[in-house]
Amino acid sequence: MRRRKKNNMTMYIVGGSIILIILIYILIAAYFSRHFFMNTKINGNDFSLKSVSEAEQFFKDQVSEYSLAIVDINGGKETISSSDILLTYKENDEIEGVLKKQGAFLWPKSFFGDNSAEVSFDMSFDDTKLQEKINALAIIQAGQTPSQSAAPAFDGSQFVITPEVYGVTATPETMKEKVTSAILQLLPEMNLAEQGFYETPRFSSESLEVQQACEKMNGYCKASITYNMDVPVVIDGTTISTWLSVDGDMNVVLDENAIRAWLEQFGNQYDTVGTTRTLTTPTGKSTSVTGGTYGWSINEDAEFEAIRNALNNQEVIAREPTYYNSGVAASHTMPDWGSTYAEVDLSAQHMWYIVNGAVAMESDVVTGVPVPARATPEGVYTILEKKLDKVLVGEKDANGKPEYETPVDYWMRITWQGVGFHDAKWQSAFGGSRYKNGYGSHGCVNMPVSKAAELYNMIEVGTPVVVHF
Repeated sequence: MRRRKKNNMTMYIVGGSIILIILIYILIAAYFSRHFFMNTKINGNDFSLKSVSEAEQFFKDQVSEYSLAIVDINGGKETISSSDILLTYKENDEIEGVLKKQGAFLWPKSFFGDNSAEVSFDMSFDDTKLQEKINALAIIQAGQTPSQSAAPAFDGSQFVITPEVYGVTATPETMKEKVTSAILQLLPEMNLAEQGFYETPRFSSESLEVQQACEKMNGYCKASITYNMDVPVVIDGTTISTWLSVDGDMNVVLDENAIRAWLEQFGNQYDTVGTTRTLTTPTGKSTSVTGGTYGWSINEDAEFEAIRNALNNQEVIAREPTYYNSGVAASHTMPDWGSTYAEVDLSAQHMWYIVNGAVAMESDVVTGVPVPARATPEGVYTILEKKLDKVLVGEKDANGKPEYETPVDYWMRITWQGVGFHDAKWQSAFGGSRYKNGYGSHGCVNMPVSKAAELYNMIEVGTPVVVHF
């Protein structure tokens, strides 16, 4: 009998405990029907065990004090505050919906999980004022721009890496869409880079390709070429840098056209063949001479190869330019024929042979008839050959016979077209205006036999000859 009573008592206790547990569970569920679970975050804010009204009040307070920080790619910040756009909070069912969705009787799971939620609020703001704030943002003011990769740039002494520039893709329309969404969620910050408002350049300052390109370009700039002209002409890093660039893949490009353009300018400055030179004759007359074959003539193709090899090998060298055959002169200073030369004054019909600046011999002469086919050509030439007992042969006529065949004792060629100094036994006199009055030559410089012999015995092949009016 006692055992039965004891068993009944146990059953009552167990049953009562179960009922109590159920009652407590229901009471807790009832609590969570009006409060949020543990670990509940709404828009990043912790509302564990808080009521809807408390959450509503929190967000109302947030709205009145709200500001959105807009962060650019460099960390700079601009803000839009609630007062800027007249932002006001309007209650809706979003927060209530988070509470209902959690399911009050499922409260035990809240201790073991994350109950975060994102909601949007019914808020009103002045659309015009928001648009004004967006239009005033620095990123919008800058406008859309393409990105620029980091790249080597010459700073006056060496190539350094210019940092990359991020492109801007933001438009007022896309910015307003993103900003509005952030405001409606009361987000404290919006990162423009994370929102995709920048275009990432292909190469940055840290890119190996950029660093290698910079190193290679500085290697080229270590070269130095000095041309020993009257005043030394130096190709150094400052000049070389203008010939260097990188392509879209960051490969270094040596601009060969730029090198050739430099050589062309170099040649224009120092080439003298055919240029106009000024001089003073032994009589004191100031005049000028243009044309001819004598003078400096730089072989630009050969110098291009020399420069390119020096750059590739990072050489520091001094050199004389390579000249074309016969493209050299006595001096880089003017007149470039130096102090030893023959001179023919076509106006005075007189010639001089000047040695080391002093007249060594002179003579009256008869030059070509002043018509295009027979005129003695003006210009600066050289003695190309010397021959004794030369037969001068003219051009052939329609019958195939030469216009003339004239033997001379002393021949000193000036041009390969048949102009030269020679004796002229057939001339009864020299100088004056005979060359105009029917006694002119076919272009040669006629001299008395004795004077031709004297010149022949003094002058050397290669001696400059200056022919002028």
